[in-house]
Amino acid sequence: MSFDYRAYLKNNILLQEEFHVGKWVNLSDKEKEEYASDIFNLINTAYAPIGGNVNYKSAADVLGSEADAYYEVINIDADPEPDALSAYKKQPAGNKLAAIGHDGSSEAKSKVINHYADLLKQKGYYLEVSGKLKDILLSKGAPVVTDPELIKKVLKGKEIEMNDDGTYQRYLGGSLHTKTLLGNPI
Repeated sequence: MSFDYRAYLKNNILLQEEFHVGKWVNLSDKEKEEYASDIFNLINTAYAPIGGNVNYKSAADVLGSEADAYYEVINIDADPEPDALSAYKKQPAGNKLAAIGHDGSSEAKSKVINHYADLLKQKGYYLEVSGKLKDILLSKGAPVVTDPELIKKVLKGKEIEMNDDGTYQRYLGGSLHTKTLLGNPI
């Protein structure tokens, strides 16, 4: 009786990649539970330069206050762990992009930003954004929504004050922010 080492390696679940390299994968609810710490760490790394994400203070938020979010991850290197993440929430106006995450590498940052730009060009995806991310997404051709009536419809129930340039102001996390709506909602 001979031992087939190649078959052993191919079929050993412990040696297989958890996420295929280069492919965005939607996490199931079970995977969301399993990877809650990884999800938080990716988001925390992405938002660290601006003091963190107001909705994600710990891994518990992934299954707690942000349990209604859907997560897509991508693995871009040899290790089997996710390197970048896109989070969105289903809303009446479409899929609202809610958070990004990455491992801090330039390649992971680029993957998630390009993914966001691609999603925003599709019908049914939108994002409230400001700052550097807004500038980057605009440079990648993300559509801008400036129609005040459409913005009010998309953000129904949110108190906003429109600016003359199509941006708006609203309170987030107790602070007033100027935001721009990007994408193709509704």
